Formats: sequence, structure tokens, C-alpha cells
Amino acid sequence: MKLKLQLLEAQLETQIARALLYAGALGKWMLTSVIVGVLCGLLGTAFHLGVDYVTALRMQYRWLLYCLPLAGLGIVGLYHMFRVDGQSTNSIIREVQTGNGLKIALIPAIFFSTLLTHLCGGSSGREGAALQMGGTIGFEIGKLLHLDDRDRRTATMTGMAAFFSALFGTPMAATVFAMAVISVGLLYHVALIPCLVASLTAYAISLVAGVTPTRFAVTAPALEFVMLLKVSALAALSAWVSSLFCEVLHRTEHGMQKLLPKEWARILAGAALLIGLSALFPSGDYNGAGGEVIRRAVEDGSAVPTAFLLKILFTCITLAAGFKGGEVVPSFFIGATFGCAVGPLLGIPAGFAASVGLIAVFCGAVNCPLASTFLAVELFGADGLLYYALACALSYVLSGYDGLYSSQRILYDKLKAQYIDVHTNAHHEGQHTPMEEKYR
Repeated sequence: MKLKLQLLEAQLETQIARALLYAGALGKWMLTSVIVGVLCGLLGTAFHLGVDYVTALRMQYRWLLYCLPLAGLGIVGLYHMFRVDGQSTNSIIREVQTGNGLKIALIPAIFFSTLLTHLCGGSSGREGAALQMGGTIGFEIGKLLHLDDRDRRTATMTGMAAFFSALFGTPMAATVFAMAVISVGLLYHVALIPCLVASLTAYAISLVAGVTPTRFAVTAPALEFVMLLKVSALAALSAWVSSLFCEVLHRTEHGMQKLLPKEWARILAGAALLIGLSALFPSGDYNGAGGEVIRRAVEDGSAVPTAFLLKILFTCITLAAGFKGGEVVPSFFIGATFGCAVGPLLGIPAGFAASVGLIAVFCGAVNCPLASTFLAVELFGADGLLYYALACALSYVLSGYDGLYSSQRILYDKLKAQYIDVHTNAHHEGQHTPMEEKYR
């Protein structure tokens, strides 16, 4: 009898210890996530409003385009002043992978540099800045709360998700994207609760502050076999477009760095090229993020057939030269205008084709099919869920091993259940996956 009581006491102690362990972990992440979510929500809202404001100024005062060289020199100066030269979204990804650490000075540097880029007509998005600021906030809060190295990496992902959510109003996509973008083939499930809580917190703050979530009115066709085939064809073509975008972007970066080693020379050359291109195409559609062009393509089914190629050109010059912002919104533009132009040739309604192209090009560029599917539902609604899921799956596989972020690791081959652990764009360094070597 005494032995039984001792066993029961031991079991009870074990259960209590386990309950305390889970309660402590949950409390730690709830506290961290709410703090990160509040900070990212506030700063993300300010950043969103700031980008909207400078974009409106640029549209009103077209002469600001000619200030692009001065803006470029200002950006180089800011990064030197804050001593964050070379820091980018790749730095945030590497922090999660290796725990290298981040500099808090990256926040003001990328914040004001992105505003300068948009003010003077550079072609970039804003999510790159969002991931960098959000990741840095998460990392710093992790340090402040004395989290260990592994937990600081999770906190970094938490900030990435929160800032993304505040900007786009897509908390579920932001959560899964932050968990999936680090390593292709692996979801960091430990970050699910922190990322989701932080995303919802930041999203709520942005709504209270009056930020309108990014949404598009799209009518999806009824589910039928023939339309599934047509969407598959568009997804395959969109995968090629995403690979083209990534390839041109990285080759332009490498080419400009080799030709013009000095940062100030690259950014001045890039500014001159952008001013010249803007004179050739004076509509202004290819400067800035191009949100209105995306909306016209998706909701009105209207796009210039060559718009996706011109956006690739403008964006690659902008980012390769050293201007700041991000690549995701330009990928939205490229995908939406490509889908809008090509979809009707395949028998797909132009507006719906634009939405499929947008999500498929994004998926191919970031290698995140689940996050892309969630993003499609939050942007366009659930009516076309199966079409969007099919497009994301095909684009993910057919886009190959390119990507926007060179520090992203592809842990499992896309063609075979095989562990490979190579970096995205590794072929630029002469490296190939086992499946690629097989067919060379």
C-alpha cells in the first residue's frame, strides 16, 4: 500500500512538473508574442502610412523622380552611418538558421531608406523592409527577455510574421510564411503559437489605426476539369516567369557589383538608368510598388501585355543598384499582369487569371506553397481555393531551385523525397542538386 502511494505521489509530481513546464513555455511565448506584436503593429502601421504618403507625393510631384540620385546617396550614407552595410532580408534568414545576431540600427536604416526609394520612384515593395524590421524587433525583444539562442531565433520569426501581418492584413499567411521561408521542406512548428499570436496582435493594431487590409474582389469560376487544366498551364508559365525574375535579379546584382564595386557608383548608375527608363515609359506604372496596376489587373482584368517584363527590368535595376524595399510586391505586380495578359489566351477570365498569376509567381519566387495558398485565400477569398492550391503546388515544383533569398536553404529536393540541404540559387556558384546532376 505504501509503495502504491509513493508511485501515485511520483506520478502526480511528474504531472505537475509537466504542467508547469507547458504553462511556463506558453506564458513565455504569450508575453513575447504580444510585446513583439504590439511593437510591430505600431511601427508597421507607421511604415504603411509613410509609404502611402510618399507615394502620393511622388504621384503629385513627378519631378521627385529626378531626385533619385540624391536619394540613392542618402541611402548609402544612412547605411554607413548606422553601420549596417550589407544587411538585408538574407541577414534575417541567416539569424534564424545560425543565430548570428542582428543590429537594432537596421530598423531606422531600412525604414527611411525604403521611404526614400518610394518617394523618388524606385521600383520596390515594402515586405523586405517589413521582414528586416520585424525580425530585428523580435530578436531584440528576445535579448531583452533573456531568451536563449534558440528562443531568440523563434522570436525573430515571430517579428517577421507580425510585421508582415500589419502591412498586408494577412495574419495566417504571415504566420506560415515566417515558419516556412527559412528552410524549404521544413516548417518550424515550434513557432506556430508565437507567430500566430504576434500576427493577430499586429493585425488588430493596424485595423484600429485605420490601415485597410489588402483585399481584391475576384470571381472564381466553378470547379471543373477543363478549367483545372487551364489553370495548370497558367501556373506552369508563371513558374517560368518567377524563375526569370529571380535569375535576372541575381545576375543584375552580380553584374553591377562586379562592374561597379563602389556602392555610391552602383546607386548613381542605377538612378540614371531608372530616370532614363521612366522617360521612355512615362505612365509611372513601373515606379514604386505598383499597387494600382495590380488592382486593375485583378479587379478590372486590364493590363499592358509587356508590363510584367518592364516591371522585372525596373525592379532588378532598383534593387541591384542598392535601393531598398522588397521583392514581394513587385512579384505580385509581375504575376498579376502576366496572368491578366496570358490567361484569356488560355480561356481563363482575365481578372481571375491575374489572381492565379499573382499567387503562382509569388510562390515560385519564395518557395512557400502552403503560405502562398493561405495568402490567396486571405487576398482573394476561398471560392477559388482548389485552383489556387493547384497553381501554388505546380509553381513550387516547376520553378526549380531559384528564389528571391539566396540564404534560404532547400532541405529536401523538389523532385524526390531526398535530403539535399543546398542554398537557393546555388547554381550561380556552380553547385547542383543530385537530381539536377542526374540530368545534366
